[in-house]
Amino acid sequence: MDRSLCTNIVGLLFFVSLLFPLTDSMASSGDAQALILKSQGVVQSFKADPNMGWFHKNVNKARGLFIVPQMLRGGFIVGGSGGSGALLTRDPKTGSWSSPAFYTMGSVSIGLQIGADASEIILMVMTEKGLTAMLSTEFKLGADVSVAAGPVGASAKAQTADVLAFGRSKGAFGGISIEGAVISPRDKWNAAYYGKPVSPVDILVRRTVSNPQADSLRALLPEPASRKVKTLGQ
Repeated sequence: MDRSLCTNIVGLLFFVSLLFPLTDSMASSGDAQALILKSQGVVQSFKADPNMGWFHKNVNKARGLFIVPQMLRGGFIVGGSGGSGALLTRDPKTGSWSSPAFYTMGSVSIGLQIGADASEIILMVMTEKGLTAMLSTEFKLGADVSVAAGPVGASAKAQTADVLAFGRSKGAFGGISIEGAVISPRDKWNAAYYGKPVSPVDILVRRTVSNPQADSLRALLPEPASRKVKTLGQ
């Protein structure tokens, strides 16, 4: 095998080990809650960003939101990206948001790329197909479901896709690309957070478990219409 290719592969393996320093075997409810707190910060920063006008106006149309507080990316020729996130789903009948389920998202790429960056990402799940994929054991963005960049600005128009990706990035790469990223549940994180083995379906669809520590994150998302304060004269 070419020596330079070997060097790149070794570098990639080292980089991936940095992306995922905490394996599921070491998961704890504290780790999951730390991710929830970071997710709150991401939602708050997106709400305060004037460029996210379309996002603000259309969150209540999403089937779910997948929040990744820190998507790390880097490499030299061979690169990779990865991070952990929390998914909450919206009941289309009541508008209420579920408790969070935890997932990983990562990818490997080969091409001209030098540098590193960290991104805040929110995936807006727009269709039933997209939501069904999120409930599976593993799927790939762009292959199993369609993905498009979320529109920037209040007057922007969205592309038709199962998943719309919104993000902000700082670093040498510039721009955010998640095409080909693989998403899969963090089962041991979910078990640690809810105190027993649970599936994403239990958390997001059946809603048989909950954790009050996630209420502050849920409160940042649009409330069902029935919970909103009535205006004068109603």
